[in-house]
Order: sequence, then C-alpha cells, then structure tokens
Amino acid sequence: MAEVLITVRLAAPATLEEAMRRLGLAEDEVDTAYGLVPVDPGRNLYVLRVAEEAGRRVGDSGTGTADGGPYSDPPIEPYGPPR
Repeated sequence: MAEVLITVRLAAPATLEEAMRRLGLAEDEVDTAYGLVPVDPGRNLYVLRVAEEAGRRVGDSGTGTADGGPYSDPPIEPYGPPR
C-alpha cells in the first residue's frame, strides 16, 4: 500500500485516535506504528501517515479538517556505494 503524509491541527493533548476521528479515517487507512508526530506542537500541528487513497480523500474534501497534504513520503536511503 502506498502511503502519504497529511497534517492536522489538534488541541493538546493530541492523540492519534482524535486525529483519525476528526479526519474520518479508519484504522486500516492509518499507519498506527508511525503514529501522530508533532511537527509544531506550539501551533497544534501534527502529521500522520495514511494510505494514498485516504490522503487524497481527506486532502481534497474541502472541509478544512486536514491542514495540508497529501505529501509524498519517499523512503530515505543512503546515497552511493556502501563504505
């Protein structure tokens, strides 16, 4: 399953369950191991990883529930030959 990142604004203390409920996401659409990551907790901004289809649905909904996204989440790997 391809995954993307979306951002959401949540009042502290923010939880993954609260983000899922607010965005209308099912558990199988969210990478629960990744969790809810604080990007700027002072501004109540968090990110979560979701299935690509869910990211498009939430990002294109026009409801203002997601603060931004979907954003790509490419794997990060070392550059060049191993040393």
